[in-house]
Amino acid sequence: MCLAVPSQVVAIDGAVATVEAFGQRRNVSLMLLEDPVGVGDYLLVQPGGHAFERVDPQAARASLALIQEILAREGGDLIAW
Repeated sequence: MCLAVPSQVVAIDGAVATVEAFGQRRNVSLMLLEDPVGVGDYLLVQPGGHAFERVDPQAARASLALIQEILAREGGDLIAW
């Protein structure tokens, strides 16, 4: 099973965005998204580095808080989780 963690857009260069989640940054393609994306938006990213959905900011922050809470209980290793 794959878990898509909401990632916040911190920069945009054409059809590529730099996103951040849990202190990790990566570049992702925006080619699958129909609507424009802005800095501060939250995206879900599929394996292979393509953003496929924009997430409501409030829902994204709630999901990130829940994931952090679970990680704190389970030892804090996002990759292992």
